[in-house]
Amino acid sequence: MTARLHSILWRDAEIDRLISSDAEIAAMLEFEAVLAQTQAKSGVIPADAATAIAQLCKGFVPDTERLLRGIARDGMAVPELVRQLRAALPAEHRDSLHLRSTSQDVIDTVLIMQIRKACMLLEVRLSDIATKLNELQKKFGDVQQMGRTRMQRALPLKAGDRIEAWRAPLLRHSQRLHELRPRLLVVQCGGPIGVDHGQWLPELAAALGLGVPPRSWHSARDALAEFASWLSLVTGSLGKIGIDAAMLVQNEMGEAAIAGGGTSSAMHHKSNPVLAEVLVALARYNAAQLGGFHQALVHEQERSGSAWTLEWMILPDMLSACASSLAHGSALLGALTLKESHPR
Repeated sequence: MTARLHSILWRDAEIDRLISSDAEIAAMLEFEAVLAQTQAKSGVIPADAATAIAQLCKGFVPDTERLLRGIARDGMAVPELVRQLRAALPAEHRDSLHLRSTSQDVIDTVLIMQIRKACMLLEVRLSDIATKLNELQKKFGDVQQMGRTRMQRALPLKAGDRIEAWRAPLLRHSQRLHELRPRLLVVQCGGPIGVDHGQWLPELAAALGLGVPPRSWHSARDALAEFASWLSLVTGSLGKIGIDAAMLVQNEMGEAAIAGGGTSSAMHHKSNPVLAEVLVALARYNAAQLGGFHQALVHEQERSGSAWTLEWMILPDMLSACASSLAHGSALLGALTLKESHPR
């Protein structure tokens, strides 16, 4: 299908590795090992049980076919993964595994562990975009161009004015992510109904590189929705750069050029602004997905299966789209030349 053939345009390989099934299972095993170790330090389970659990999790490879059947039956991977782990433990340690934790504690915390790694990548790419914009400002900031409002010629401006309009929101997005981190990057450990805060929680969070929330967020998903909004804001701001660049390279304007533009199978004289167009498509895609993600805020009572599943369907694609947009944006800015406007 075309969607699979062309997905290199909107999927990001680095992000996809960070949120792959293998990465998710590895993070689940890490959670179970660290949970046991911190509970042992608090005297909740025996130390030898924690050692056995940690050793097992370190090299455990689950039975994939059974895991998939378990997901189809249980709606998630954790129950079957825990069953397989328990079966591999000595009988005297089995009750210590996954103690006072739930599938949601595991899956939510693993999601945040993956988001934390993803944010590090996104921040690096945002910084690279800022560097590329600074370079454009130095090269072309004084170039005289025509300002346009409602797609009509308005008044002259400098290319630097346009570059600054591209850069300012991206700088704000960096600040927004910095402010969001303490609300978003927190452990989940609320037990069966979200009210079981074990004394081991701060140590568990620290061992996983996460913060401690004021309370369980099993059914309060606003931080994740805020992150989804942030992803859409970033792609939207990059889409603005893309649509401006696509219009500036039109033959009728001729105020920009993109090195290495796309070719046409029928018209050999064309240089299509592919990078710019993809930025616009990614911006519109994430904007469309955001409304769906906000539907996942509606969690009934203490836990929802349907709203939770909706998050799993939407967030990975939004995350990959944002990372892809940052990569394409960097490539576009590196290939962009801004030119003087000529009266017509």
